[in-house]
Amino acid sequence: MTYDAVGPAPLDYLPCRHGTSKLMFRGPRRRLEAPYIAFLGGTETYGKFIEEPFPARVEAEIGKTCVNFGFPNAGIDAFAHDPFVAQAASQADVTVVQVMGAQNMTNRFYSVHRRRNDRFVGASALLQTIYREVDFSQFHFNRHMLTHLMQVSPERFEAVRAELQQAWMARMRLMLGQIQGRTLLLWLADRPPVATAAQPLGELGHDPLFVTREMLDAVAQHATAKIEVVTPKDPSAGPTAGMVVSEFEVQAASEMLGPMAHASAAAALTDALQSMS
Repeated sequence: MTYDAVGPAPLDYLPCRHGTSKLMFRGPRRRLEAPYIAFLGGTETYGKFIEEPFPARVEAEIGKTCVNFGFPNAGIDAFAHDPFVAQAASQADVTVVQVMGAQNMTNRFYSVHRRRNDRFVGASALLQTIYREVDFSQFHFNRHMLTHLMQVSPERFEAVRAELQQAWMARMRLMLGQIQGRTLLLWLADRPPVATAAQPLGELGHDPLFVTREMLDAVAQHATAKIEVVTPKDPSAGPTAGMVVSEFEVQAASEMLGPMAHASAAAALTDALQSMS
């Protein structure tokens, strides 16, 4: 009997819970005993498809426990509504907060799943009034819904974008205010944040979605420090080079940052954290 190869074995993320949090984080599970550094963020912090994500790399460099509270596709809501994570972050020496997009959080126009923030739950009466011709029951994910709204009417979509940006700033201030200790804000993307005036009409934009230079600088005033790590993708390398993916995950993985971005983030964070110690 023979078997066909089906690609590399999937990564074992050693999923675990911490304390009373209902979120499932990447393991191995760490003891929350001081001193430690906490990492809050989305898919990049979690390290989807990445064998050694940047929190693990930082731990190897500085020799201090690094607790990965990253959660795939998380928005700010996943952490702002989790008292345990806020408490654990407050007890950390420093909390690294990855800048997450503005699309995955509940706002005046639509609501998202409390933990799986990329899941669309429902449109408000206000959004249904603005887009009367849209059947919102067809959507399961926020990005799909937002892309459709933009295509239907780029002009009306600007009201949605503005609402998400205002909500993002308020929610970021709330989350940073819940963390009593020092915080380090991390911009990690394949391009720097753009100015508000540079946002093209009719395009969603790039991750972190809808976050502009002005928004980042305003929120950074509520953090202890801020660093920006910009790692453009190497066109000469494959879109999933160095990542552990199956043939069914290639499309999703190709849109994410690879190991080189994680190495760059770890190097920048190591320098920043050592300067804060």
